[in-house]
Order: sequence, then C-alpha cells, then structure tokens
Amino acid sequence: MNTFLKVLFVILVILIIILALLYFFGRKLERRQAEQQSMMKAAEQVVSMLVIDKKKLKVKESGLPKMVIDQSPKYMAWAKLPIVKAKIGPKIMTLIADEKVFQTLPVKAEVKAVVSGIYITQIKSVRGGKLEAAPAKKKGLFGRFKSKKADKDAAKSTSGNAKSGKKDSAKKEAAKAETGKSGKKTSKKKS
Repeated sequence: MNTFLKVLFVILVILIIILALLYFFGRKLERRQAEQQSMMKAAEQVVSMLVIDKKKLKVKESGLPKMVIDQSPKYMAWAKLPIVKAKIGPKIMTLIADEKVFQTLPVKAEVKAVVSGIYITQIKSVRGGKLEAAPAKKKGLFGRFKSKKADKDAAKSTSGNAKSGKKDSAKKEAAKAETGKSGKKTSKKKS
C-alpha cells in the first residue's frame, strides 16, 4: 500500500507540473496573439478586388510568395489554407482568407474587403448584390439520423391529421348545428 501511495504522489506531481507549464505557455501564446492582432489592425486597408478563384490548398501548392512559404511553420505543411486568387488593380494576387470570410466570399464578383498584408480579414460589400450568408454546416452522422427521424414523425403526424380531419370537420358541423338550434349564437334580425 505504501508503494501505491508513492506512485500516486509521483503521478500527481507530474500532472501539476504539466498543468503549470501549459498555463504559462498558454499565457505567452495569448500575449503573442494579441500583439499580432494589433499589428494586423494597424496594417488593415479596404481594397476593391475581383475574386477570380478560391480553393483550399496546401501551403506549397498555394502559389504564395517563396518568403511566405519559407516562414510558415513545419506543421502547416500538411494543413490546407483558404487561398483566394484576386485581381487588385492591374495585378493578380494570391491571398489567404479568414475561414469565415472564405465561406461567404463570392467567386467572379467584385468585392470590397479589408486586407492586412496578404490576409483577407473581412468583407465590407459585394458589388451588384447582397452578401450571401455562410452555407449551413454539414450535419454529422447523428444529425442526419435526427433529421430523418423528425421527418418521419412529421409525416406520420400529417397523415394522422388527414384521417382525423374528416372526424374533426364532422364534429365542427355538429357543433354549428347545435348552436343554431339552441339559439345561443344566432344573430337576431332587426325589423
């Protein structure tokens, strides 16, 4: 039993050390992200552009400048980025879009967007139309089952109402006939 307590104590100490390290690294990353956000805000420009194409591509296949590809972290080599090819003025440029912006960005349309360096952060307006909302998220496996079940339940309830609809209409007619005979809800004629 004594060895069990020692092992438990060692595991507890290791967990506390790991949690402390994660806390300090998390705070450091938070500060770094806040600095980067402020730098991006300072470099923002509203630009009119014609969106030619948008795709999700790996960094090396994206057509971004070599300097950007070299500066990207190694773990980003396999990740796919939302890449937008747009004509800004006379130049055709390859830009990286924010994930939410990428979903709503119309292709082959002129857009006024907020750009910070090569990063599209926001869409201000679309020329010749309304800005479309982001497409609905794909349903997962359980979501599809729930929607199918709800559709079946709705179909059953409507078919059940159709059968009972005849009974309901017969009851309503009987109720109207009774009120007409008893004279409670009949209108009086003025002479």
